[in-house]
Amino acid sequence: MPQPSGLGCSALIRIANSYRVFDFGASDGQSGQVPLPQVLSVVIVSFNAREHLRRCLDSIYAHVTCDFEVCVIDNASRDGSADMVAYGYPKVRLLRNRRNEGYSAAANFAADAAAGDVILFLNPDSELAEDALSDAATYLRENQDVGALGLRLLDPGGTAQPSVRRFPGLTTALFNRHSPPPRLSDGEDADVTDVDWISGACLMTTHAVLDNVGQFDEGFFYGFEDADFCQRLRRAGLRAVYYPMTSVTHTIGVSARSTPTRAVVAHHRGMWRYYRRYLASNPLIDAIVCFSIGLRCAVQVAAILPRRLTPRRGRP
Repeated sequence: MPQPSGLGCSALIRIANSYRVFDFGASDGQSGQVPLPQVLSVVIVSFNAREHLRRCLDSIYAHVTCDFEVCVIDNASRDGSADMVAYGYPKVRLLRNRRNEGYSAAANFAADAAAGDVILFLNPDSELAEDALSDAATYLRENQDVGALGLRLLDPGGTAQPSVRRFPGLTTALFNRHSPPPRLSDGEDADVTDVDWISGACLMTTHAVLDNVGQFDEGFFYGFEDADFCQRLRRAGLRAVYYPMTSVTHTIGVSARSTPTRAVVAHHRGMWRYYRRYLASNPLIDAIVCFSIGLRCAVQVAAILPRRLTPRRGRP
């Protein structure tokens, strides 16, 4: 299959939602029935994170020992990320969007292009210090009642990040508080644990799950698509599991910082979409929540704009 690098993916994304596209093997003539090889497909949605993406790719190729491929889909970065991948990493399957399609749409398109049976959605601001992926992929293959697997995430200083949480509730929508993380063991005695919601910064699943449960909802441009996906997993009788045996270093919010206003608006829209789908029940409470989300979004945008409009030193 020819690489669509340099081509816009807007129309192709819609096609990919209806037709599975493979570039390997022989089909039995039925859509979706091509046997998938045991290959881990690492899917990275890139947006203005060139140097972090470079370190991410270097760490993957330095440490992962299982059969794997890397698919990078660039959401119209302005920092040369796509060209850096094209010229510096010939093994990477590179897809380019002419505009920022949002996280969910880009991730879905790359997942359709991926060749492996297991898919890891990994943020470009992540790094491996060890082979954190091979054993996790094996665990997912051996436990077919697991729909998603989340690895232990560390910030650059080595502190554990709350990479798994309980499902967002009313207080999340009203006060913009993160839903609380479950009580988890950590360190050498950490246990594999069932959880509600796995962060999309490092979420492992399978092609079979995506085919059966559905991909990320593209109505979530940025934020809450992972919580929505895990809700649908649970309703399909599948488990979301925290797998802390290995860890990944993650720098939070690198891409969002390049377009902070758009990120804030998209996050709050995602919050409202999630609330309407899973939490809405009382018209009065719903109206209060809608007002609260909208007001908080406006306040945060108002706080960002003066910083964006202030000229940098040395410029007129």
